Amino acid sequence: MANFFHANEIAKVAVEIEKKGRAFYTRAADAAKTDEIKDLFRYLAEEETKHEAIFAALLDRLGKVEMPAWSNEEEYSTYLNALIESHALFSGGLAEKYMADAEDEDTALRMAMSFEKDTLLFFIEMKELVPESEKQFVMQCADEERTHLRQLKEMLKS
Repeated sequence: MANFFHANEIAKVAVEIEKKGRAFYTRAADAAKTDEIKDLFRYLAEEETKHEAIFAALLDRLGKVEMPAWSNEEEYSTYLNALIESHALFSGGLAEKYMADAEDEDTALRMAMSFEKDTLLFFIEMKELVPESEKQFVMQCADEERTHLRQLKEMLKS
């Protein structure tokens, strides 16, 4: 399979996904109908901040993202934004509506799990598009999302 990306590009996208995730969970907390759900979304926003720091550190270790030969900075930025916007968490405002309509913690947790799973799948797919020598770094991103998904599942059980 052709290599379309480098791990540092995936890490850069990961940082942006976490930023947008934090903003999303903060808005969801503001719109939540109960204190219990507000607290849950605030917790998730804090977790996104932690993940953003982890991915930013990974990006620092991997080095600066260089523009591909086929694009200038504006085209490349548009391209990466399109990748980010294709994530279910950010497409069409439906996620905010569903989260705002969540009337109990169980429903809110299941929605959050769905979004975290989408992020995990994004990284798993992107792993196939980077050189073999960089796959481990993309999997570090996926592992962070797995951890978050497990945390949410544990919260759902309790």
